Amino acid sequence: MKFLWMILVVLIPAVCVAETRLLTLEQAISIAMEKNRDIEKAREYANYVQGKYVEERAAALPQLSLNGTATLSKDGSQEASGNTAQRQFGRAVDLTISQPLYTWGKLNAAIRAAEVGLKTADQQLRLYRQAAYRDVVAAYHDIQLTRELYRLAQENRAQKQRHLDEATRKFSAGVATDYDVLAAEVAAENTAPEIIRTENSIRMARERLRFLLAIGGKEIDVIGLLDVPAAAPPLPVSYDEALKLAEKHRPELADLRLRIGIYDELVKIASADNKPRLDLRGGAGWHWASLNDPGPALDANGAAWNIGLYLTFPFFDGLRTSGKVTQAQSDLHTKQIEEAKLLDSIVLEVRQAEFSCRESAEILKALSGTVKQAERLVQMAEKGYEFGVKIRLEVDDAQLNLLQARSNQAKAQRDFLVAQVNYLWAMGVAGE
Repeated sequence: MKFLWMILVVLIPAVCVAETRLLTLEQAISIAMEKNRDIEKAREYANYVQGKYVEERAAALPQLSLNGTATLSKDGSQEASGNTAQRQFGRAVDLTISQPLYTWGKLNAAIRAAEVGLKTADQQLRLYRQAAYRDVVAAYHDIQLTRELYRLAQENRAQKQRHLDEATRKFSAGVATDYDVLAAEVAAENTAPEIIRTENSIRMARERLRFLLAIGGKEIDVIGLLDVPAAAPPLPVSYDEALKLAEKHRPELADLRLRIGIYDELVKIASADNKPRLDLRGGAGWHWASLNDPGPALDANGAAWNIGLYLTFPFFDGLRTSGKVTQAQSDLHTKQIEEAKLLDSIVLEVRQAEFSCRESAEILKALSGTVKQAERLVQMAEKGYEFGVKIRLEVDDAQLNLLQARSNQAKAQRDFLVAQVNYLWAMGVAGE
C-alpha cells in the first residue's frame, strides 16, 4: 500500500511537471557535494590561501631584477671658476640581486603563518560540506513531509465529497434535509485552502532543495515517503560522547584554533620590525658614459658590479612597532575569547540537538498507536452513523482526529529524521 501511495504522490498532476528529475537522498547529497555554491566558494578559498603561501615564501627567496637607465645631466656650478660645464650622457644595464640573510625570525614566522593558512582551507571545506549535508537532508525530508500532508488533504477532500454525495442522495430520497446537504457542501469547500496551501508548500520545498543543489532549469522531486519505525532507534551516542566528538571534530572550532596560531605568528612578525636585519645585495651590468659640448666627445663603456652586506637596525621608530605589537596581541586575545565563546555555543548546540532527538523520538513513540486507534474510531463512527446510533458531528470529529493523527505522525517522522542529522552536525561528523 505504501508503495502505491508513493507512485500516486509522485504522479500527482497538480504538483508534478513533465521532465521532473527524481532524486534519491544519496543522489541529492552527491550533487550538493559537487555543486553547492558554498562548497565551491570553500574550494576557491583553498586557491587563495595557496597563493598567500607562495607570496609569503617568496620573501625568503632571492629577488632578481633587471634595470636599465639612461641619464642626461649638466652641472653649471663649475663655470664660476673658469671651467666649462659639460653635458654628461650615461646609460646602464644592471642585474641586481637581494637576499635576506637574517630578519629576527620575521620571514620564518610569515611562512609558518601561511602554512597554517593552508590548513584552514581544509576546515572551511569541511564546514560547508557538513552544513550542505545537513541542509540537503532537511530539505529532502521537508519535501516528503509536504507531499504527505498534501496526500492527506486530498484524502480529506475526497472523503468530504463522498459525504456530500451521500447527503445529496439522501436528500433526493427524502431522508435528509437541505441543511444536511448545505453542511456537507461547506465541509467539502473548506478542504480547498489546505490543498492549495500544501501544494504550494511542495513547490517551495522543491525550490529550497534545488537552491541547495545549485540546479537550474529542470524541476526536481524526491523518491520515497517518510518511513521511520514506530520504535525509534536510540541516540547514536550519549551527550558526553557527543560533546567530546564535537570538541575534536567541529570544523569551525578547528579553523579558529588554526587562526589563533596565525595570529600568534603575526605578533612575532610585528615585534621584529624594530630589530636588526641583515641583507645581501649585489649587481652586475654594463655602463656607458659620454662627455661632450664643448670640446671633443669622450665615450667610454665597461662592465660594472658590486656586492655587499647591509645591516639595518631601526632601534627607534617613534614607538610604531610597539603600537603594531599591541594591536597584534589584541587580535590574538580576541581570537582566544572567540574560541571560548565558540566552545560554549557548541556545548549548547550539542545539548539542544540531544534534547531534540529525545523529544522527537518520544513524540514518535507516543503517536505510534494513535493513527490505528483513530482509524478504528472512524470506522466505528461511520458504522454507528449508518445504523442511526451516531450523529454526523461524531463522524466529523472522528475523521478530524484521524487527519490530525496522520499529520502529527508525518511531522514527527520528519522531525525525528532531521533531529538525527542535526545531532550528527552538532558533533562535527555529519556526512563523514
